[in-house]
Formats: sequence, C-alpha cells, structure tokens
Amino acid sequence: MSKQENHPTEINSGDSKTVISAKEVLSGTSKKNWFARLLPFMGPAFIASIAYMDPGNFATNIQGGAQFGLELLWVIVASNLIAMLLQSLSAKLGIASGKNLAEHCRDQYPKWLIWIMWGVAELVAISTDLAEFLGAALGFYLVFGVPLLWAGIITALITFMILGLERYGFRPLEAVITGFVGVVGLSYLIEIFLVKPNWNDVAFHAVVPQFSGPESVLLAAGILGATVMPHAIYLHSALTQDRIVVKNPKMLQKLFRYEIIDVVVAMGAASLINMAMLIMAASTFHSSGHTNIGSIEEAFHTLEPLLGRASQYIFGISLLASGLSSSSVGTMAGQVMMQGFLHKQIAPWIRRLVTILPSLLVIAVGVNLTRTLVVSQVVLSFGLPFAVIPLIHFTNRKDIMGELVNKRLTTVLASLVAVLILSLNFFLIYQIFSGS
Repeated sequence: MSKQENHPTEINSGDSKTVISAKEVLSGTSKKNWFARLLPFMGPAFIASIAYMDPGNFATNIQGGAQFGLELLWVIVASNLIAMLLQSLSAKLGIASGKNLAEHCRDQYPKWLIWIMWGVAELVAISTDLAEFLGAALGFYLVFGVPLLWAGIITALITFMILGLERYGFRPLEAVITGFVGVVGLSYLIEIFLVKPNWNDVAFHAVVPQFSGPESVLLAAGILGATVMPHAIYLHSALTQDRIVVKNPKMLQKLFRYEIIDVVVAMGAASLINMAMLIMAASTFHSSGHTNIGSIEEAFHTLEPLLGRASQYIFGISLLASGLSSSSVGTMAGQVMMQGFLHKQIAPWIRRLVTILPSLLVIAVGVNLTRTLVVSQVVLSFGLPFAVIPLIHFTNRKDIMGELVNKRLTTVLASLVAVLILSLNFFLIYQIFSGS
C-alpha cells in the first residue's frame, strides 16, 4: 500500500526537512535548543484537537453554561483528560505499527463486523460534518449578515481551499489549523477578560461532579461527545503512522514521548478553550437570568446588551474559525475511515459535496440549528465505543505495538473510560425510550 493511501497528506521538501530534523533529535545528533528540538514533533495533535473545539462544543457548552451555570464545568475537565489518554493511545498506535486504527480493524475483525463498524463510522462522520458545516455557516451569517444558504456555499468553497493544502504536504495544513486554534483561543481569552468570572467558583465546579436532572445528563453526554470525538481518534493514528518512521526501540520510545508533549499541549489548549466557552455562558447568561438561551444565534444577539458589541463579534469570529477548520479536519477523518475500513478512497472534494447536501437541507427547512448541533454531539457519544474499544484492544497487544505496548495501568484506565462511556450511553438510551 502506498504512503499516499495511508496518509491524508503527501510528502514534499518542506516535510522532508521536518522529518530530517526529527530524526536528528531522536538520534541525539541535533545541536538545537530544547524548543527547536520539540517543533518537528508538534502538529498532529493540533489537527486532532480542532475536533475538540468545533461548533458542536459551542452549542453544548453555551446551553450547559446558560442553563446550569458552572455546574457542568467538571464534565469538560474530565472529558479532556479522557481525550488526552485516548489521543495518546491513537498516536502511539500509528507510531508503533505504521497502520491507523481503521486499518487494524479491517485486518483483525470479521468482515460482517467491519461493515457494521464502517456504517457507524460514516454516521459519526456525517454528524461531525453536519455540526461543523452548520457552525461555519452560522459564523458567516452572524458576523457578516450573509444569508444562511449562501453562507453554506461560501463555507464549502473555503473548505475546498483548506483541503487543497494537502498537496503541499502535512506542514502547511498543520500550520493553518494551528492558526485557527489560535484565533479561537485568543477570542475566548478576550471574552473571559470581559466577563470577569468568580475564579473560586470556577475552581470548585472544575473538580466537584454535579447533575441537576436528566437534561443536565443529556448535555453532559453532548459535552462528552463533542469533546471526545470518535473521528479524531481514527484520524490521529493516521496522522502519525508515516509522519516520522523509526524502527529503533529507543528512538520509538523517544518519539512517543515527544508525541505525548504534542497531545498535552494541544489538548490542554482545547480544554481551556472549552472551559472558557462554558464559563462565558455561565457568567454572562446564567448569572443574568438568561437561562433559556437555546441557540448560538440567541447567544450572539444577547451578548451585545450584556457585554457590548465587541464581545458579540469576537464570539462570531471564533465560531467561524472553529467551523472552517473543523469542517476540513472532519473531511480528512472521513477519508481515513473509508480507506481504512473498506480499502477504498474517494476524493476529499466528493466527500465535501456529499456532506453539503444534508447540511443545506437542514438550513433550507429551518430546523433549529443549535439543537441539531447538540443532537449531533450525542450521536458522536454513541459512536465512541466503536472507536475506543478497538483502540484499547490493539494498543494492548505486544505483537502489534512492540516496545510501545500499553502498561497495565494504562489499559486499566482506558478500560474504565470505555465502561464510563458505555454506561452513560445505556443511561441515555433508557431515558429516551422511557420518555424521560
């Protein structure tokens, strides 16, 4: 199988310089300072991390903060710790085996199960792309006043342009996505400065678990689904599988340690941004009695009388940056899953076109966009076990992972995460079918 089939990007001279610098660091021959030695390894987790701050996060965090104040802040903290663990395992699988998670599933599981897993993965991809596409379209509509239908078309065109960077290698795409992360992060840093939250309350609710009835559990599941995203787990293993290839056991261990730094920094930034979203909603809407904020549009228009016009547009720009970048990443993940499960590949622009149709349909019929975003994140939560359980299975196998096989504690923690996710999903199914 060719490198192009395995990986969503191609290798060019710029990427080659990155690989050479990385191997010099791993071999101990690099003369650069610590920060310069770290740079060649930074990137894959930042691409994966944009999935952790996409428009679905805006929807769930705004509703959670408006309705329940800071009560669900601990869910974001827990979800991002889970994300760090799972994304580390995904990166490790690609590094150790040279194959991504979907490819391992295709090689190891029976054909009937592969078709089921691919079907779930495609449902996840559709839900993901729907949320991200709608978020970007909302951003254009709110900030520039572009009608939603035209905003959707503009979103599609810009996504095509971002995906076009793949032909120039992995570095340009990593740089653009990281830039979008920076825009979202800076926007919420400004928002937090404007709302001036009570930091004692923030610290308390960040570590003390609480629920206030079934609706809070539903939103918690949405936050979990929006934070720990199955398509990002599949994608991360593909981003690392042939980025920097080494066989020496010591160099593999060293490479994985650098990838852990990449994961911690990227996911740590995503965690802070998610927390800032909920804190902003709690401090602005919940504290002023606007607990019925049910959509991103309402949040946008309510910000002006509460915090001023600047905060309104900062919020809109962050939503736009989030939607455009995560839409591109979602398309990449869909391609990885299709190629991995079925050994088939279609052009990213075709996947993008297929995604546009249900998204434009949702816009055309006038469905509540924010509610659609929240429900899409719950769908992602149901898709998580189909990614998490195989990930734990493969990373716990010595014949696949070699020197990077999971330690016993890692497997125990990851298994507890899987049990937690399954338990939450079964509870939600019970709530849905019992009419609660």
